[in-house]
Amino acid sequence: MKTDEWIEMLAAGAAPVPAHALERRFGSAVAAGLGGAVVLMLLVFGLRSDLAQTAALPMFWGKLAFAAALAVPGVWALQRLARPGARWVGLAWTLALPVALLWAMAAWALLQQAPADRWALVLGSTWRTCPFNIALLSVPAFIASFWALRGAAPTRLAWAGAGAGLLAGALGALVYALHCPEMATPFLAVWYVAGMAMPTALGAVLGPRLLRW
Repeated sequence: MKTDEWIEMLAAGAAPVPAHALERRFGSAVAAGLGGAVVLMLLVFGLRSDLAQTAALPMFWGKLAFAAALAVPGVWALQRLARPGARWVGLAWTLALPVALLWAMAAWALLQQAPADRWALVLGSTWRTCPFNIALLSVPAFIASFWALRGAAPTRLAWAGAGAGLLAGALGALVYALHCPEMATPFLAVWYVAGMAMPTALGAVLGPRLLRW
């Protein structure tokens, strides 16, 4: 078979990829991950019994805003990591800024307290379980994000896996805030960040194994 005939045979039936197909794929992954986290949270933990009253507090919305501030740029970064050669490092500051701002707020809150009272703000009453609960709620989005990446063409596999884990952790934290009783910024700065770091690290490890193509 001649080379030209071979190329024509391979190209037979080829069609252009629909516009914004990757964006729709990641949109589906986010919707599935967020919905799955909500269902899992309701089944395992349940909503806060005083959610209506808590929703009137600025810090409640601050928790949601922090998680959303990582989830939104996390989607953008993951979409770029899903494309070979696409630049994504410039988005790193948008991911680092919310964490740095939360840490600064936590440091300021601790400085306002007597030394004997600072550990109580850091540990709260749920520090032993909080990061693991966030990691648990990140599982649906973790699976959905890897599914989305498997349909793309990432080349930086560890970074892509870490991005999927970070997005999953941010969505898990967003949903967990509907159950979590903690409000202190030092607590969030340590244990919410730790909860999101767990799927991020796992994604970095699994990325080269599960995303190879």
